[in-house]
Amino acid sequence: MISTQPKKGDLLIAEPAIIGDMSFNRSIVLLADHNAEGSIGFILNKPLEYTLNDLVPEIETSLKVYNGGPVEQDNLYFIHTVPQLIPNSIEISLGIFWGGDFNTVAELIASDKISENDIRFFLGYSGWKSNQLETELKANSWVVTENVYKKEIMEKDYESFWKEKMLEFGGEYSIWSNAPENPNYN
Repeated sequence: MISTQPKKGDLLIAEPAIIGDMSFNRSIVLLADHNAEGSIGFILNKPLEYTLNDLVPEIETSLKVYNGGPVEQDNLYFIHTVPQLIPNSIEISLGIFWGGDFNTVAELIASDKISENDIRFFLGYSGWKSNQLETELKANSWVVTENVYKKEIMEKDYESFWKEKMLEFGGEYSIWSNAPENPNYN
């Protein structure tokens, strides 16, 4: 369901109009927080060339790390679906949680008690100051949709997710679903 007013837990789908924007081209952002002071989210479909082990060598795992957004890209963040295992988590919505005790996360990974469908790591986040996101929405940079996948969003195929949403929206969006990511390749 498409909405005009974003709320915590919603998805921001990058409009085809922002093609060429290096940070958000074809992005799907989960809004982790949205209030009068601003918004914070994580790009769900932009994996980096790193694993968690590359960034935290003492954690032996091949879990992927994603580009969460252009803000504070030297910091590691995570969302997950297992608050019963990770203390101090903050609920985003619909069974998805943000942060928590990182030492516990490391122990869970080491003992194979957490999988890639339970947790996703990000370098950086996407942030908007007060009214900035609303300005971008008025400029048709984003489509706001409800997260109909709930916590199963963690299992979505990041490579086809944006295209899937364009086809779902239909109309002129369907045409954009097959356009090359870089218009110079057209």
